[in-house]
Amino acid sequence: MADEIWAVREQVAALHAELVRYGLVVWTAGNVSARVPGKPLLVIKPSGVSYDALDAASMIVCDLDGAVVDGTFAPSSDTAAHAYVYRAMPEVGGVVHTHSTYATAWAARGEPIPCVITAQADEFGGEIPVGPFALIGNDDIGKGIVQTLSGHRSPAVLMRNHGVFTIGRDARAAVKAAVMCEDVARTVHLARMLGEPTPIAEADIRELHDRYQHVYGQPGTDRSEIRTTPVTTPPPDEQE
Repeated sequence: MADEIWAVREQVAALHAELVRYGLVVWTAGNVSARVPGKPLLVIKPSGVSYDALDAASMIVCDLDGAVVDGTFAPSSDTAAHAYVYRAMPEVGGVVHTHSTYATAWAARGEPIPCVITAQADEFGGEIPVGPFALIGNDDIGKGIVQTLSGHRSPAVLMRNHGVFTIGRDARAAVKAAVMCEDVARTVHLARMLGEPTPIAEADIRELHDRYQHVYGQPGTDRSEIRTTPVTTPPPDEQE
């Protein structure tokens, strides 16, 4: 059990570096969490800790009510939201939150991102929706995420006046969705600067999404695959 949790802590710590690499976060904002497979636990980033200082040992283990089970620091201020998503959506294995610039600009307008490019149809299966405004610190944001994404093909939601939340079957898939959300938000913004983008027909969106989800890539590979740098710090009880 300890080894399994430590592996999740390593993965979550490494995935935070991807948020920095893709320019999705500034200072200490943003977070990644992952469900511990087969256990009523999640692993999440500590609150207000520099990305440069994150490692497996600094990750926080919480139960699915958001209470700390193990960890030196206080957990992310978004922990209650993440925990609510895991309780309400058992198929979700990872949650990511960013304030990435272009996607958050759409959230500030309270406007969904229309599906006008094939990459968006592939990854999101249509528009990227807007969720309700909610204050930080309790599970209201989580409720808004679940309310908006339940039954929706998109793994991303633009929470009004706040930022992006993404979900995935695991934390890596959720990080990929956050990366792709910002890329789509930027591209569609630029398209609108040039004129009115041409929407893609719903039937074509469905076909593109199905192909990408079930055909694209090498057989047996993870379509959320991205490069991550493993964290090799041993568990605290093995450190000298």
